[in-house]
Amino acid sequence: LAGKMALAMLGMPVTPDAAPCQPRETWGGKYEFLLSCIGYCVGLGNVWRFPYLCYRNGGGVFLIPYFVMLLFTGLPLFLLELSLGQYGAAGPITVWKCCPLLKGIGVGMLLVSSLVSLYYNVIIAWTFYYLGMSFQSPLPWSCDAPQNVPPLPGLSPSSRTAAPPGRLGYSPQLGGLARRCSSEQLLGVTHSSGLHDPGPVRWPLAICLLVAWIVIFLCMLKGIRSSGKVVYFTATFPYLVLIVLIIRGATLDGSIEGIRFYLSSDWSRLQSAQVWNDAASQIFYSLGIGFGGLLSMASYNKFDNNVIRDTLVIAIGNCCTSFFAGFAIFSILGHMAWRKKVPVGEVADSGPGLAFVAYPEALALLPGSAFWSVLFFLMMFTLGVDTLFGNMEGITTAVLDEFPALREWRWKTLFLGALCAGRVSLPVPGRVFTCPLHCRLQGGIYWFTLIDAYSTSFGLIIITLFMCIGIAFFYGECPQPGARSPAGPWFVLSGQGSGSRPQPRGPTLRPSGKCYRASAVMCLSPPPHESLGLAPPRAGPGAWLTPPPSPEGRAWRLAHLPSPEGWAWHLAHPHPHTPCSGSGKPSTP
Repeated sequence: LAGKMALAMLGMPVTPDAAPCQPRETWGGKYEFLLSCIGYCVGLGNVWRFPYLCYRNGGGVFLIPYFVMLLFTGLPLFLLELSLGQYGAAGPITVWKCCPLLKGIGVGMLLVSSLVSLYYNVIIAWTFYYLGMSFQSPLPWSCDAPQNVPPLPGLSPSSRTAAPPGRLGYSPQLGGLARRCSSEQLLGVTHSSGLHDPGPVRWPLAICLLVAWIVIFLCMLKGIRSSGKVVYFTATFPYLVLIVLIIRGATLDGSIEGIRFYLSSDWSRLQSAQVWNDAASQIFYSLGIGFGGLLSMASYNKFDNNVIRDTLVIAIGNCCTSFFAGFAIFSILGHMAWRKKVPVGEVADSGPGLAFVAYPEALALLPGSAFWSVLFFLMMFTLGVDTLFGNMEGITTAVLDEFPALREWRWKTLFLGALCAGRVSLPVPGRVFTCPLHCRLQGGIYWFTLIDAYSTSFGLIIITLFMCIGIAFFYGECPQPGARSPAGPWFVLSGQGSGSRPQPRGPTLRPSGKCYRASAVMCLSPPPHESLGLAPPRAGPGAWLTPPPSPEGRAWRLAHLPSPEGWAWHLAHPHPHTPCSGSGKPSTP
């Protein structure tokens, strides 16, 4: 009943046609979809970004704009994408066959997911590398490690006890053993002077990246039948580790000060537009809206699945996990600040700087540091793998639904293998181009941060904006009683007769709200040369070219149509869109 209510909220018919359709694979159990979506949403950003945003934006007060944005932005868009995938039972591109002009939305999702998967697995490779280094005793970034005694020339004695705040070590002079270890031993940043000087390939990272893609390939070899089983471990293990870290952190000296620093409230911060922008950004990206992964995973649901229940459980569970992870992070950072006799703010960091610098250094101070480091990086590995499952599912489902011949086992395996192999190495005349090359070079951290900051931000806003417009005006009921069509010739008519006024249906967001969000991102985002350390100012214009040109593609396509009839065909395909039930047979009322 709830599933039909969600479809009715979107203006979609709750009873599909009796037209025949191809059987579609469904999830093997009722918890597989739920765990897959939770694993997809609960990613690295929940651990390394939200706690930092919380303390930077007023502590506990940040939860107010955070949950407001969840209610008015996150939940509607999340329900919208899940319902569209479940109703259409098709990938991000094929689901728009009712309106071929809007297939660019699916193409944009495919491009964004492809771009994200290129560099996201680099993080998994870094995590895998740190996981291997964690089996050493003492840890390479601890004071007892042989390579850290005596200190390297140019490092002052104070640099062995305190690391200044900031992002990941873009310069070897930043100080701190963990920062120096990360910069020199892992990334080799000392051999790169900036974005313009990437340096040679770091072969240990290249091997770790190859292993990471092999793991992804094996887990997704049988589609949701294999990945749906893997998530029983990868989606639940991080919660177990977070509980263990919170319990361990609560027993440490200084942990209370870290928690107090995390939750201290500054009500004046609610007047800052940056706080609300950070809350909207975190909701938008942590839920994974607009990438196509949610739509693809929902397409394997049964037609009458309770999508409202799933939306509430996944979205609220994701946000609560972010808040929950803050206690595990700041309790141990508080202990490190207590040991160093410095304020907590001087050891707190976000992004890669937290995962690969601040937190490993804090774990190195604990008894049995190798065990805690292995546990932490294994958790980070499972968080990254789960998120990449969703991105890769969005890519494979989009392509396989658009080209059904590839669904045959042999071709599907070859396609998935080529997809993963293409992200490891691509031959180029004159040299071997390792992809993503720039993220594995000694200056790869600059390229990683540049792509992470600009590759998807504006593109996702464009995609979700047009997705809202497309569902509001091109999905719905046909004005003729008893007829079944996904859209009228130009838009959905909410009333009777051809003169009815078009009205957006369901929980679609007004374009003005999305335009405000886009403006906020453009205006409030810092320039690349400020946020990347050594990135030149000219990196900004090139970085903004990475979002998919979805509106430009639509305009070009319309301009090259031969007649007004062609316009009408691209706005409303004459062939009806027929959703299928999980068994491959038409659903019945």
